[in-house]
Amino acid sequence: MTDWKIRDLFEIIRTNFSKLYNHSKYLAVDEIIVKFKGRIVFKQYILKKRKRFGIKIFKLCDSTGYTYDMNVYLGRDRQRAAQHLTATHATVANLTRGVEGFGHKLYMDNLFFLR
Repeated sequence: MTDWKIRDLFEIIRTNFSKLYNHSKYLAVDEIIVKFKGRIVFKQYILKKRKRFGIKIFKLCDSTGYTYDMNVYLGRDRQRAAQHLTATHATVANLTRGVEGFGHKLYMDNLFFLR
């Protein structure tokens, strides 16, 4: 895969997002598509999004819109399949690992569950 070229930069951004901001009580998990016209293995197509082709990113956001954490979807995860976790459960658990036990309220839209 070609994701190794930007992985270091992406990890620095993710780490700084979570370090530099105190999140509020209300958090949301959502997916976004970043429009991308190049050739990569993990490009996604989602019919119901305005930008249908691109890189899928799952985000944990604050009620103000600040991105607290994010993960790029690279395709089917074989470790998760071995642990018998659903895709939704594994994604939410991974994004919220840094805020567990603090009494947050977590929101998701219906499109997130249709994967």
